[in-house]
Amino acid sequence: MRQLKHHEKKLLRKVSLYSWKGEENLRVAKVLRRYHIQNREDYVSYNKICGMVTQLSAKLKTLKPDDAFRIAMTDQLLDKLFNMGIITTKKSLQKAEEITASAVCRRRLPVVLVRMKMAETMKTAVTFVEQGQVRVGPNVVTDPAYLVTRSMEDFVTWVDSSKVRRTVHKYNDKLDDFDLL
Repeated sequence: MRQLKHHEKKLLRKVSLYSWKGEENLRVAKVLRRYHIQNREDYVSYNKICGMVTQLSAKLKTLKPDDAFRIAMTDQLLDKLFNMGIITTKKSLQKAEEITASAVCRRRLPVVLVRMKMAETMKTAVTFVEQGQVRVGPNVVTDPAYLVTRSMEDFVTWVDSSKVRRTVHKYNDKLDDFDLL
């Protein structure tokens, strides 16, 4: 084998031949496509959140099971994750350790709209949110990355001036003449 030139050595220092940077791209692309995430940074931040929660739960597991601090922190963590809708039950710390970025993605506003059957597809749901036709509580939300908690899920509705709301009410024969003004 011939001697490597200076620029070739320099390039090889930066590249690890054992682990490729793009190995994870297929899974990431699949999640980005499924949940119609436009910003890759959103997915990266969800992944970081999952990593932090996993780290925290691992550190809590190192404490003694009957430690008062461990019990209090475990309850707080499980309550927070359950109220966000990321885990389904508050039973054990094992649930918190196994959360994924997809679980956080399922709490995004467009995903909630599709699950509530307010939109047919993820793409139309993202369009509705970006156009400002959806509100959560009293606030109009235009960011598709908005995470909806379990308690706020009941307050996801159409904006009063929305054409979609008017069409739905017309279809259900609930259109009020006062709304037309």
